[in-house]
Amino acid sequence: MNVALICPTLNAGKTTDNFFNALKKQSIKPDTLLAIDSSSDDNTLDLFKSNEFLIHQIPRTSFNHGFTRQLALSLCPDADIFIYMTQDAVLTSPHSIKNLLAPFEDKNIGAVCGRQLPHENAMPIAAHARLFNYPANSSIKSKDDIPRIGIKAAFLSNSYSAYRRTALMDVGGFPSNVILSEDTYVGAKMLLAGWKLAYSADATCNHSHNYSMIEEFRRYFDIGVFHGREYWYLELLGKAEGEGKKFVLSELKYLAQNAPWLIPSAIVRTGMKLIGYKLGQCERSMPLWLKRKLSMNKGYWKD
Repeated sequence: MNVALICPTLNAGKTTDNFFNALKKQSIKPDTLLAIDSSSDDNTLDLFKSNEFLIHQIPRTSFNHGFTRQLALSLCPDADIFIYMTQDAVLTSPHSIKNLLAPFEDKNIGAVCGRQLPHENAMPIAAHARLFNYPANSSIKSKDDIPRIGIKAAFLSNSYSAYRRTALMDVGGFPSNVILSEDTYVGAKMLLAGWKLAYSADATCNHSHNYSMIEEFRRYFDIGVFHGREYWYLELLGKAEGEGKKFVLSELKYLAQNAPWLIPSAIVRTGMKLIGYKLGQCERSMPLWLKRKLSMNKGYWKD
């Protein structure tokens, strides 16, 4: 099987040393390395070229999470499997890619999500988010699992997942214009089409974000926009509130054991995420300038 590793980039010059070092140590090497760069104005291009990446540049204003990843299918016509990573994800084992590809031995697997562990500098709230969303046990999910686990059935990550070309083509590929969640969009479409999704707990990387409260608000505003516009998604998988409640209870328990002084701020943060999410769901009644102000992905809101 021919494997392409795709990394969308933007001004990655100061953050990629660990990314490249970990990639060089892999026991299985991708056949193609491709960076789709959104017109970086630092030394990103030189760094990726020197590490054997092909480069395809796009205007910064044309970047979209779905469109940019879909572009890779035409740029890598020989690839059967596409691994998508972000520039801030760092593989933690020499066998991370090998373990990410292993589930594709089952011809019914359309996509595989790897396990993300918190970076060394992750604050307790960021660390818990990774531990909650990325458990230690591998699993395989099909459409039959939706009544049991709901929205988690379609869970994938655009920071570290792999996709089978034929499965992507079967569901129409990545959506051309979504604000985020192009990964779970494709996951849900694959489940509907009869494909299975795998989670490989042995395919590990470090990836986490120490978001501020405002950043969390903006991120959840965007999630609300996605759920509001792609109404079929929640109709298929169920509302997100149930999973959100589980997350909050788990977070409070984790903080009580590891960082109890953060509980008050975590409660405020939860409230801000909920407000952001609800506002995002009703964004159609808002003026464009306000959407840009509230959103994390401001480039999505074109005139």
